[in-house]
Amino acid sequence: MSSDPLFPGFTTHRVRTSAADIRCVVGGSGPPVLLLHGYPQTHAMWHRVAPALARDFTVVCADLRGYGDSGKPASDDGHAAYSKRAMANDMVELMRDLGHPRFRLVGHDRGGRVAHRLCLDHPDTVSQLAVLDISPTRTMYARTDRAFATAYYHWFFLIQPFDLPERLIGADPAYYLRRKLGGWGTGFEHFDARALAEYERCFANPETIHASCEDYRAAASIDLEHDADGQRVACPLLVLWGERGVVNRLFDPLGDWRAVADDVRGCALPCGHYLAEERPGDTLRNLVAFFAA
Repeated sequence: MSSDPLFPGFTTHRVRTSAADIRCVVGGSGPPVLLLHGYPQTHAMWHRVAPALARDFTVVCADLRGYGDSGKPASDDGHAAYSKRAMANDMVELMRDLGHPRFRLVGHDRGGRVAHRLCLDHPDTVSQLAVLDISPTRTMYARTDRAFATAYYHWFFLIQPFDLPERLIGADPAYYLRRKLGGWGTGFEHFDARALAEYERCFANPETIHASCEDYRAAASIDLEHDADGQRVACPLLVLWGERGVVNRLFDPLGDWRAVADDVRGCALPCGHYLAEERPGDTLRNLVAFFAA
């Protein structure tokens, strides 16, 4: 049983996939749902949604490779170890090990990008997909302008060669993390102190800082190569985004996803970037309604 007060009644698992150890918490019963977090967070970001969702579903909240308490494999100049393809493979193997060869999938931020690739590489494993506050990676890079580069400067900072961003972030990781969490239309009052402490604990690890940089370096290189194949998401797709966030201001979430997926619906929520922590009730209601459709 998990001792994590953020996930009462959940059990903690550590699963060895073919390329990384993945830590997750599991709770509830019913159809399986996998929840994937974003940067610079951990599975703890789902603490206001997962327990309620577990009333009707078996909920799995995992730390992506490189983040939280999951493994942090070595990388190289090609960044393949942190490609979304590699990170998606982890999750397919994790869910299979837990007894769920097919499942619903929800991803916020970086987790949404992993989820997108997972649906393309393993279409038979996902029955429904929800992505939170993102447009497709390839679309966002293609439309980069001064406004986007200013708002999402970290996309261009973190991809700089090792070890420039690692050294600068590592000088004061708590300061950097708080600046990221407090931006994008979100204030600190939305974060539970216990979750914030968990983010700070994990992000203080130099291996996490390096792995997260590799995640973004992969996004600007090998992930774009993989995304050039023109594949489309075939399963039903729900898009949720924050009306005070950068994605709403600079992109067209529904239109962007309809360009790469066959069955898309969604809406903006009255919040910034961190939907599951800012508007957990709205996030939960939209997910449950989508899953029931």
